[in-house]
Amino acid sequence: MQQACVRLKPLCLSRGCYGRLRSRHPSGSKPCPATASRHSYSTVAGSTESPSSITITQPDDWHLHVRADNTLKAVVPHTAAVFKRAIIMPNLTPPVTTTPMAIEYRKQIMEAVPEGNHFEPLMTLYLTESTTPKDVEDAVQSGVVSAFKLYPAGATTNSSAGVKDLNNDQVKDTLAAMADLGLPLLVHGEVVEAHIDIFDREKEFLDTKLAPLQASLPNLRVVLEHVTTSNAVEYVNSGGDNIAATITPQHLLFNRNAILVGGIKPHMYCLPILKRESHRRALVEAAISGSEKFFLGTDSAPHPKGAKECACGCAGIFSAHAA
Repeated sequence: MQQACVRLKPLCLSRGCYGRLRSRHPSGSKPCPATASRHSYSTVAGSTESPSSITITQPDDWHLHVRADNTLKAVVPHTAAVFKRAIIMPNLTPPVTTTPMAIEYRKQIMEAVPEGNHFEPLMTLYLTESTTPKDVEDAVQSGVVSAFKLYPAGATTNSSAGVKDLNNDQVKDTLAAMADLGLPLLVHGEVVEAHIDIFDREKEFLDTKLAPLQASLPNLRVVLEHVTTSNAVEYVNSGGDNIAATITPQHLLFNRNAILVGGIKPHMYCLPILKRESHRRALVEAAISGSEKFFLGTDSAPHPKGAKECACGCAGIFSAHAA
């Protein structure tokens, strides 16, 4: 009798999915490791028993914080146990701004991967106003760096070295080099102006920052990370092939009541902050729509307990152990 098999489509950043947003690797297109790395269970076609045959493609996590030192050693095995690959965020202290720094950081991560595990960290560089087109060229040629990360200065954890002005001439030249070389820009999409309500900062960023940037550089490959609003879903859906987005588990599962109702819940505080229920529902619809523009990025972000449970707690939800 034939074996029956169900395959669930992965959330994937590879060819045909994130492939159009990835850099052009010197050796050419890399096949999606997800297609070669599956967890399989068997059943028999036509059996009257409950289905027990399923082949699940091993997923990738396209937004992950693993920090450094002992924290890195503690959290990397959680991700490696489930995911084949992960996009690693560069907002360390100091930030990962050059290719040699990314290579060294990757080495530290690989040393924390359990023996026999084939987890692959994909490295990113932190975009600053000092980043040059030569830095972009070096990143592409290295075969190690998958993208640059844009943090608006002051938007989130360890973002003080981020970009204050997207119209800065050097920033514009660097972004143009990224567009020319096909290296994606991963975007924390929030403005930081104090007069803008924290619940409106994503929409304001789309209208005043990202839309003009994409109009000036239509070939720039952009991933709008950890989207939180229906406005972001509409923006991505209405854009061309060079715009996509990641969605986190917390923004799919919870709205802002999870932070505020019945007392402040510091472990539910993240940035971008949880939004209204209507926005959460829009994210769920995007996630289950079948669109290749939306994929998983857990944004798992570990902090010491004392840094969360205090008068001014850090933003970030550690979810790698459960994702």
